[in-house]
This record gives sequence, C-alpha cells and structure tokens, in this order.
Amino acid sequence: MVDLDQLGSSPVTRVLITGGGTAGHVLPGIAIANELQRRGFAAADLHFVGSERGVEKRLVPSAGYPLTLLPGRGIQRRPTTDNIGAIVGLLRALVTAFSLLRSQKPAVVVSLGGYASVPCAVWAAVLRVPIVVAEQNAVPGLANKLIGRFAKACGVSFDGVDLPRAVWTGNPVRAEILAVDRHAHRVAARAKLRLPDDVFVLAVFGGSLGALRINNALIGAVAGWRDRDDLAVRHVIGRRDFAELSARNPVTSTDALLYQQIEYEDDMPGLYAAADVVLCRSGATSVAELAVIGIPAILVPLPGAPGDHQTANAMALVKAGAAVLVADGDLDADRLAEEVERLRSAPQVLNSMAMSSGTVARPDAAARLADLVEAHISD
Repeated sequence: MVDLDQLGSSPVTRVLITGGGTAGHVLPGIAIANELQRRGFAAADLHFVGSERGVEKRLVPSAGYPLTLLPGRGIQRRPTTDNIGAIVGLLRALVTAFSLLRSQKPAVVVSLGGYASVPCAVWAAVLRVPIVVAEQNAVPGLANKLIGRFAKACGVSFDGVDLPRAVWTGNPVRAEILAVDRHAHRVAARAKLRLPDDVFVLAVFGGSLGALRINNALIGAVAGWRDRDDLAVRHVIGRRDFAELSARNPVTSTDALLYQQIEYEDDMPGLYAAADVVLCRSGATSVAELAVIGIPAILVPLPGAPGDHQTANAMALVKAGAAVLVADGDLDADRLAEEVERLRSAPQVLNSMAMSSGTVARPDAAARLADLVEAHISD
C-alpha cells in the first residue's frame, strides 16, 4: 500500500471535492465548501476536481474555489466506438488525478458523483484517504455506487437510499433559496415579477435547456385559459425551444389571462416565493428546493433518466403528500389543465401539501454533510 505522506511535501489541500458535469452535482459541492469555509476552512484548502466538459469550469471559479479539470468523458453503457476515446481519456484522467492527490495530499475526498469523481476516488481508495460520498438522487448514480463501497460514509438526500453506511443528510441548496419565506416575500416577489397579488400563480420551468413535453402541454393548456382572469402563468421555456415556442404564444394583449414567457429565470427565489404551484421536472436540486421552501408541485419525471432516478426523487414528495406525479407520457394540455384546476380549487389541499414538505426537507443539509467531512478528516 502506498503511503501518501511519502508522496510530496507539506499538505496543501484539506478537502478535495470531486465530481460534477451538471449543476445538480456541482452546486451541492459548492454548498458544502461554503459551509466548511464558514467553519474556518480557507478557500485555498477546498479544492474542486471536475470535468473539462462540465459546468463546474464556470460555477466553481465564480464561487471562489480552486479547480482542476480532468480530460475525457464518461464511458457509455452500450457498445460504441466512442468508448475507445473515452477509455483513453479516462486513463489520462487517472494520471492527472494521481498527480493531484500526490501534490495536494488531501485529508478527505468528497465524491459528488459523475465521471470526474471516479479517478480521484480510485486513488483515494488506494492511498487510504478517507472518502465521503454526497449523493443527490434517490437512486444513486453509477459512479457513487462504485465509490460508496470504499467510502467512510455516504450522505444521501432521501431516507432509504441504497448506499453503504448511508446517512440521511439531505441535498444542500443555495443560501438564497433557504432564505425564501413564501408568506413574507409573496407580495414583493409578485410585484418584482409583474404578477398580480390576487390571482393563482402557476410557475413552470424545465431546466436551463427546457423540457419540450412540459412546454408543449402548457402552451396547449394556456390556449384554453385565455379568458381566465383568476390565473397567471410564468413560463420559463429554456434556451433550446425558446425561439420556436415563443412564436407559438396563443395569448394576445386582449386576452384576460396573464401569461409570461421568458427564456431563463434570473430570480428563482422570487419565482418560488410568488408561485402557488410549480410544474417542473424532478431533478434532485428542484426536489430539494421545493421541499425546503414548501411549494406544492406537479412533477413530471424525465423519462430515460439513469435508474429512473427522477421518478424516485418525485416519489419522495408524492409519498409525503407534497406533490403530484404525472408521467411524461401522460402529460398533455387536458391532463395539465385538470391537475392545475384540481389544486387551484382546493386551497386546503395546497396548504396541506406545503406543510407536508417539511417531512422531506433538510434545510441543514450542507451542515450535515460538513459534519461528515469533518468527522473523517482525521481517519
């Protein structure tokens, strides 16, 4: 077994946070780092490792933390010639990861999942550096399933997630989301977003790119709501479909319905505070944010997600009575209109759904994960 103390000079990094690819992986890592910094860690002691193809190359530096990017990309499960290049990239990433651990000599490695987490975790296991897994989804990703076998602890976002030595920590969300108080901020949020204070507000989004099934169903439903003056819809379409779908706007200036189409929402905390109900996919970050704020939701899991993890994420809220699940293949304009009307006409149900979110929410998730990290630094 290799002795890490013999590999380099004095320690540089206390915590190596590795993984990424998507914001859903990276943002929890930044939340953990922010909590550790609040506890006295220097930013330079918290080093991120990500992928050259991931959003971490933008998000991590802007958060103020050092970052190393690994070459390559994930290997596809189905046989393909693209995997030849992926294997070569993985070998290069393993070399880079070994060099990094050798120079940084971390006291603990935190795995966020995704391709970039594997090379560092492999060497951490070989070099006997403690590993802590931070898993965001109700069904663990392939990387964290592998890494979890060697981890000292696995922080999971939902009770009952199948990982070794699992601790239910919750999934960290941004401080500005934690600060949202729907009752206290509702009036100001609606005024800022130009939404009426006295109508039912439906907020719709599907990620930065958008969700075509949700977008099409909503536009169809909106066509039937044009005469409604008791309803307002703020529709975050996403980059991919904005040009096409904004041209299909069925509402005119003479219609009673207030229907807002935007490409990207710059004020998600405000949107959450303004909304009576949210319609969205059930990615880990969205589910965690809905739970900690306490917003009733109609969730449409992304079909084909690995391990069908978005359905499992959604079911955590559904079983708690905090959300309604509609399968992607079942969502159309009529079904959406039916679900919205059922919730709009039952304020007592909405109140119950909001209260039920508390059984799933973990607003102190970042602190719980930071506790795990600190507990294993000296292992």
